[in-house]
Amino acid sequence: MVESMKRRHLLKSLGAGCIGMGIAPELLAKTTRGYFIGKTYSPDDGLKDYLHKIKNFNKPHQDDVQIENGLYATFESTVMRLRRLQKLVGHGNFNILSFTDGLSLARNYPDVGKFTKEERKFLEIVFYEDGQRYGFMGQKPLKEITDQVKKKDVIKVPYSGNFLYKERSVELFEEIKKELGDQVILTSGIRSVMKQFLLFLNKVYDSEGNLSLASRSLAPPGYSFHGNGDFDVGQKGYGKLNFTGTFTETDVYKRLAELGYLKLRYPQDNKLGVRYEPWHIKINLNV
Repeated sequence: MVESMKRRHLLKSLGAGCIGMGIAPELLAKTTRGYFIGKTYSPDDGLKDYLHKIKNFNKPHQDDVQIENGLYATFESTVMRLRRLQKLVGHGNFNILSFTDGLSLARNYPDVGKFTKEERKFLEIVFYEDGQRYGFMGQKPLKEITDQVKKKDVIKVPYSGNFLYKERSVELFEEIKKELGDQVILTSGIRSVMKQFLLFLNKVYDSEGNLSLASRSLAPPGYSFHGNGDFDVGQKGYGKLNFTGTFTETDVYKRLAELGYLKLRYPQDNKLGVRYEPWHIKINLNV
């Protein structure tokens, strides 16, 4: 296991520095370069190889970017603290919790515990690193780690635990509900930066530190369009299968396709480094 990790692109140890101490984001982004070993990945480097990786998105590949052994303890403690924080505020509220509020709550509640300097540094490096370093080629709609969801702009969708933007997303979801009835459900709405951190890093954790594998099915923090309008739908009673290719076999998917609602963010064989997501509804914001 150790030898295979050494052969992969590695995330360097955090080392000393002043990240998180008020440095401008553009300077911070420059300081994070070099924390990943290896050149920036591009699907144009080998389309056949790229498509193979995407079709086998949930398997490790030889040149995947991996968290270095020396950083793993900080990574692991960060994930555990994020999980405790979500438990504290509840899954629904965590969907719109900002990075700044998350740090404040953690500091004030002993059951969560203050994020250490090393953990904050790790989160900022993950956020400001170029996602292309581990294969994610999509745009980054959220530029700052402190970007937040304004409560006045959102509404909580009953019985879902999820929020949608009032003008950007609610009208479209209600239109879909009107056409398809109760068989269609909202499976994921707004995701704040903090929520995306937990989703992405949970996947990295489950993948034994593999950042590239995680990015093939979950956008890195800042790169998710769930932060500014997109949402996921599914078929009632279908459970986790709503997030698999078998969703295309459901009546909900077939009706959505017939009615023209499936303007997908991540279509089949896309070159964004992301698996096919037939459940992901794209909100057109000229991006």
